[in-house]
Amino acid sequence: MSSNNSSTTAKIAPSVSSRSFPWLGLLALAMTGFICIMTETIPAGLLPQISKGLHISEAMAGQLVTVYAIGSLVAAIPVAIVTRQWRRRPLLLLAICGFLVFNSVTAISSNYILTMAARLLAGVSAGVLWGMIGGYALRMVSATLKGRGMAVAMVGTPIALAIGVPAGTFLGNLMGWRSVFGIMSLLTVILIVWVLWKVPDYPGQSSDKQASIYAVFLTPGIRPILLVVLTWMTAHNILYTYIAPFLAANGMGERVGLALAFFGIAALVGIWITGVFIDRWLRKLVLISLISFVFISIAMTFSNSNVLIIYIIVTVWGLTFGGAATLLQTSLAQAAGESKVDMVMPINTTVWNLAIAGGGMAGGILLETFGAGSFSWALFILLFLALLVAWGGKKYSFPPQ
Repeated sequence: MSSNNSSTTAKIAPSVSSRSFPWLGLLALAMTGFICIMTETIPAGLLPQISKGLHISEAMAGQLVTVYAIGSLVAAIPVAIVTRQWRRRPLLLLAICGFLVFNSVTAISSNYILTMAARLLAGVSAGVLWGMIGGYALRMVSATLKGRGMAVAMVGTPIALAIGVPAGTFLGNLMGWRSVFGIMSLLTVILIVWVLWKVPDYPGQSSDKQASIYAVFLTPGIRPILLVVLTWMTAHNILYTYIAPFLAANGMGERVGLALAFFGIAALVGIWITGVFIDRWLRKLVLISLISFVFISIAMTFSNSNVLIIYIIVTVWGLTFGGAATLLQTSLAQAAGESKVDMVMPINTTVWNLAIAGGGMAGGILLETFGAGSFSWALFILLFLALLVAWGGKKYSFPPQ
């Protein structure tokens, strides 16, 4: 696919001020995020079936998740640099087609190395898409509705976590794990048609308006937000990755699915609240979310296998996480400005994936060394640091509206 400079006089999307709120276009972006999350996480629920199907150990099957994350981590910034002059919709469709191809290969492959390669390249597609979705959503709406537009575009993530992954695991047990990846490919075909129908095209950046990664990173307000992303999401992923041993330590080892349902439903409520209030209360919502998560980390210490307290912890945690991506990406977009938004989002994708990897590694070390009871203090330290940075970012990072 050839790139096109933004100076090209081809037809572009109409001004956002001239049309109503673009629900269908934003929901197409949400479905894109849904497929990204499903493709990333579904192997975790099907490890026994995958290991038997590929004649490998469950530990080796688990690396299908790891290699996907590596693809996203490595690709986000370099691909964004190479493709910054490309028109946006062709690039969006190319990355979505990557899911169609690589999930289809995963569905039919009987070779572990080929499957790993497909997963790596699917991760590359995800890295491209996560770097685009936020900036795309902001271009599709008027200035006064940017927060709401971002919230709608990001709703696919909590839906995937709350409904999609459990449903995929159920279907995998019922129909076989290959069928699940086949279904993901069919959903991707629907998404491609949807994008062609309702997602407008936009030009890339002309060479005279392109900012370097270094210049974007040094923009006032960007580094504090990225530090909040790193600390907040590392804390989240320590708990999310090792929720099963945490619940088992509190006598709830058989209720992991139910606890995650509470988390997912609360996350949906959280993103709804964020969508309603973000354009007026962005700073307040960030601070409330972090303060609530800090108190949750403290409450974990005193849960003492109390089922009611555990469910309250999981529910409030879901509420704080539901709007996190929307809040942080909107803050980054505001701090970066329109000319730098297409580069700051891939940086955010890289930091987000570092937090996922860091949370998994840190949680594993804590679990093996000190047990699940140590999670609470690790979360407290990380979240308190995030809260201090967010509180101090009043001028550039998280300004009052």
